[in-house]
Amino acid sequence: MPHTTHHYLTEGPRVALRRFTLEDGPEFTARARESKDLHLPWLVVADSEEAYARYARPLIEEQGRVGFLVCEKDSGGIAGFININNIVRGGFQCGALGYGAFAHAAGRGLMREGLELVIGYAFGALGLHRLEINVQPGNAASIALARGAGFRLEGFSPKMIQVDGEWRDHERWALTAEMRDGG
Repeated sequence: MPHTTHHYLTEGPRVALRRFTLEDGPEFTARARESKDLHLPWLVVADSEEAYARYARPLIEEQGRVGFLVCEKDSGGIAGFININNIVRGGFQCGALGYGAFAHAAGRGLMREGLELVIGYAFGALGLHRLEINVQPGNAASIALARGAGFRLEGFSPKMIQVDGEWRDHERWALTAEMRDGG
């Protein structure tokens, strides 16, 4: 099931990042179906070939978004995904992160390593200045991931994002290049 051709953008000790391809659909959707209990009510992940194509195509074509598959280096299998959405250039240089681990990889630190790689890529190759994460207040794992990567809580937005048919409250977390550099 893992993708057989590896072209990694960047690598860490256990994971590497690569771009989405349409050929990833079968593995991605199988992992999404296996992970439904982990994701709901926090996230709805494409779990059919058609949904995957609709989701992945803008990430592949870089339409204001950049998507990364977090892959285990030993197997090449997809552990999760991290996207930089709503990229705004000009004076803002900001993007909003969205992410999800798949159940077989949850709790193993793989997404933490992947998030560090994405942050480095965003502030380096992409030239962004600020990254934001919007997290539902009860999503302890996602909040721990954001906090552990150095993001700071900046606010609360009631009924901010529609997830699984309901408008849900979100906490707003942010990280700037200066915060990353210790400045």
